[in-house]
Amino acid sequence: MRILLTGGAGFIGSHVAEALLQRGHELTIVDNFNDFYAPRIKEANIESVRRIGDFQLCRIDLLDLEILRDIFRERCPEVIIHLAAYAGVRPSLQNPSLYDRVNVTGTAHLLDLARDSGVRSFIFGSTSSVYGVNSKVPFTETDPLNKLISPYAVTKRAAELLCYSYHYNYGLPVTCLRFFTVYGPRQRPEMAIHKFTRMILKGEPIPIYHQGQSERDYTYVDDIVQGVTSALDHGFDFEIINLGNSQTVPLLDLVRLIELNTGEKADTRLMPAQPGDVPITYADIRKARRLLGYRPTTSIEKGVARFVEWYRDQRTMLEG
Repeated sequence: MRILLTGGAGFIGSHVAEALLQRGHELTIVDNFNDFYAPRIKEANIESVRRIGDFQLCRIDLLDLEILRDIFRERCPEVIIHLAAYAGVRPSLQNPSLYDRVNVTGTAHLLDLARDSGVRSFIFGSTSSVYGVNSKVPFTETDPLNKLISPYAVTKRAAELLCYSYHYNYGLPVTCLRFFTVYGPRQRPEMAIHKFTRMILKGEPIPIYHQGQSERDYTYVDDIVQGVTSALDHGFDFEIINLGNSQTVPLLDLVRLIELNTGEKADTRLMPAQPGDVPITYADIRKARRLLGYRPTTSIEKGVARFVEWYRDQRTMLEG
């Protein structure tokens, strides 16, 4: 199958790329290698993907519509897996217009091209952030989404709505997958597990926001890949599906796990909540089980151990 994967040099995208190549698909990766975090990390990710198999790499921006159109003409993708985005709640508060351009307009460009080229499936990587401040847990796909509190969440929800409009008006088959706090090897440097591991090993003080009372549904990247590939295999007219571990972990418990695996004591500083942060994420994954056969298999204990092992192995590159 001919697949175009956006964001394939990133954290989740590079793992998805490896899985697609292992399955024998003809893969095109679109990524602009921006400097949201060190491009050398994305280059290392791509080299890891290359060790799995051959693919076409297009170093372009999703806003370059004419170049994207040329790629569609040349590669004739049958499926789009759209994972490229500006991510992160806190940075989106500083530059909401950038998030709007990339996450909304970039998605609209891909949907236009998918419609015009007869793509048979469009898989969109969304986020648990769309649930916002939600006192009802766990979060289900039918929950009202009235309290989105970050521009990032707003742009991802807007992209979901765009996806639905293209399905409704043009019959484009779309699956929106809401990822819950993904972690594992290649995780972005600003995300909690990566940041805490780095700071603990360097002996730096760690800010613990929400006074350590926040909880997250940490989901290991291999389990997310399982959900993405299953969505590829099934193909739906239109669905929104949670992909999480369906277990919450308090922030201070996460720090203790990292301490255990690094053998170092964290210097923690309790801080108030930051703007845009929600107190909890918690996925109801019954729909994913029913439609995708989704079964997360990696506990937080095993996942953190694997991450710390990877970090130690890659530390020179990551901190270079």
